[in-house]
Amino acid sequence: MTDANPTALDLPGWRHVYSGKVRDLYVPADTADDARPERMLVVASDRVSAFDHVLEPGIPGKGVLLTTLSLWWFDRLAGADGGRGIPNHLAASHVLNLGVDGEANTADDVQNLIPDAVTGRAMVVKSLDMQPIECVVRGYLTGSGWAEYRENGTVCGIPLPAGLSNGDRLPEPIYTPAFKAPMGEHDENISFERTVELVGAERAEELRALSLEIYARAARTAEARGVILADTKFEFGLDENGVMTLADEVLTSDSSRYWDAAAWSSGTTPEERMASFDKQIVRDWLAANWDKKGEPPTLPQGVVERTAARYRELLDLLTSA
Repeated sequence: MTDANPTALDLPGWRHVYSGKVRDLYVPADTADDARPERMLVVASDRVSAFDHVLEPGIPGKGVLLTTLSLWWFDRLAGADGGRGIPNHLAASHVLNLGVDGEANTADDVQNLIPDAVTGRAMVVKSLDMQPIECVVRGYLTGSGWAEYRENGTVCGIPLPAGLSNGDRLPEPIYTPAFKAPMGEHDENISFERTVELVGAERAEELRALSLEIYARAARTAEARGVILADTKFEFGLDENGVMTLADEVLTSDSSRYWDAAAWSSGTTPEERMASFDKQIVRDWLAANWDKKGEPPTLPQGVVERTAARYRELLDLLTSA
């Protein structure tokens, strides 16, 4: 791994090895370059990205909000929602304890490994053999799927019934995988048959089945709290025993589209129906104010504040019920 972010924090006990658009990855400082670490530290920054660009400024408090939401969902999917436990990448001693301020706390032995500078926005996780597939599940027609549907009647090549509108619920959720491109490049939508070529038939089937199961469980949980989970993406890796394991962030406002269920039911325009709790505010502003050439413009303070408020509102809606 290479140091892609020279401004990454210097954290005691940890060595920075990689930065994505919004997260930074560390290994124990004494890890040899050619060794697989037992644990890693994933730190969520306040950076925000859209259209494959990191934008300025970041969203204040975003790292804490997304980490808290991920921990809450990992806890639900581990069996707290009554379903079977889905293995995840958290270190075994991670526990969820939402404090009075709504932020996630962890068990003392894990918390002691998290430097004070990143408390609340870091997870201690197991090292995994990550799969090269971004597992996207869509339950509603929107975004790039809507654009393709208008032109071809399909989403990622999957035929859909005629007569659907922007924001409509699909007859059933669809799995539309993508190949994870190197940093700075676009992920590539691929067919299920291509995933078989990349990871083998058994793993491809497992990734699809797990993704659809997790989406269905999360969508039911969200709907009971007045929120629609329109679509989302998952990442998985194999642990040391070859067990497929849910990794990275999960079901956050960055990796998912969340809508207000009441607005979706009563709205008469796509904008009214798809009142979002995610970074759609940022995407919409950029689409209206940038031609996607050169560097993107600086986000106005009003856009930053509204995005932060919607992230916080979603966390409150989901976790306070």
